[in-house]
Amino acid sequence: MRTGRPTAPLTLTTIERETLQQWMRRPKTAQALAHRAEIILICAERQPNLAVARAVRVAPQTVCKWRQRFMTHRLDGLLDEPRPGAPRTVTDAAVERIVTQTLEMTPTYATHWSTRAMAQTSGVSRSTVHRIWRAFGLQPHRTETFKLSADPLFVEKVRDIVGLYLQPPDKALVLCVDEKAQIQALDRTRPLLPMRPGQVERRTHDYHRYGTTSLFAALEVKTGRVIGQVHQRHRAQEFRQFLDTIEANVPEQLDVHLILDNYGTHKTALIRRWLLKRPRFHLHFTPTSASWINLVERWFALLTERQLRRGVHPSVRALKAAIQHYITVTNTHPKPFTWTKTADEILASVARFCQRTSETGH
Repeated sequence: MRTGRPTAPLTLTTIERETLQQWMRRPKTAQALAHRAEIILICAERQPNLAVARAVRVAPQTVCKWRQRFMTHRLDGLLDEPRPGAPRTVTDAAVERIVTQTLEMTPTYATHWSTRAMAQTSGVSRSTVHRIWRAFGLQPHRTETFKLSADPLFVEKVRDIVGLYLQPPDKALVLCVDEKAQIQALDRTRPLLPMRPGQVERRTHDYHRYGTTSLFAALEVKTGRVIGQVHQRHRAQEFRQFLDTIEANVPEQLDVHLILDNYGTHKTALIRRWLLKRPRFHLHFTPTSASWINLVERWFALLTERQLRRGVHPSVRALKAAIQHYITVTNTHPKPFTWTKTADEILASVARFCQRTSETGH
């Protein structure tokens, strides 16, 4: 009886089996590659080609082809070979010219390039310009702002504050303190049109102003809890009242380290006299133009995003109630912000940025 040519046994290593299983199960794998991986996995179970063909519903010749390819080239044999495709119409020199023009030149009638302007100048299509810019990460239509601190004690202040974040002192509480001043109570001139399928929420561009309030907040670095207080104004008197609130909420046996910015109300004679009577309070001032180092600013950003920017407040009382509600929610499920960079890493990053700005020649 004729049984045909014997089939060589197919054995998989652990890594090969795991890779094939990944290819077969991963949703983003190409369907053809996943199909080939399934064929090889079944072949590894010592199944004949006919049985494998019936299991995966392909011709026996297909099973034989990929089995042989795998036996010869292993995993690489299942991948598609590069196809020649159409020849390139944009040369490397043209790509280099477009990138150089984008980086070093501007059009005569504008401050930055658009895909249409670059296409007209370089003689290629707009889609080609777009692909080149995307490949090199170029976005001429975008711009961002930055601010470098000119504080002569920048290094010392950064090391001081980052040290409090990464290694807080024993028997002490570290609080990030700041004011969010002139928060406006705004109400739209017409009712909101709510979101519905296929349409985003809509609101009028104009609004009614009903007054302002100021929020004093202290973020506890370790726990993420917030001590908050709203006032009509943000003078030294109000700041001293907020310090009284902080003192009432901190156990007497703990020292208090306050991280503050350089706002004038933090350094008045009234505040200095208050601090002299309370030696357990220690102030740490951030460098000028470096509010990013004060963690309470991040909490202010969340407050603005989640409660204020799209909120409708027909009165200052409603605005204050919304702020107090958000503080209550924060303290019900507090989540601290985790500071990860060391002072050395921050200073090295600033040094690199200063080097880049000095090399621009502007």
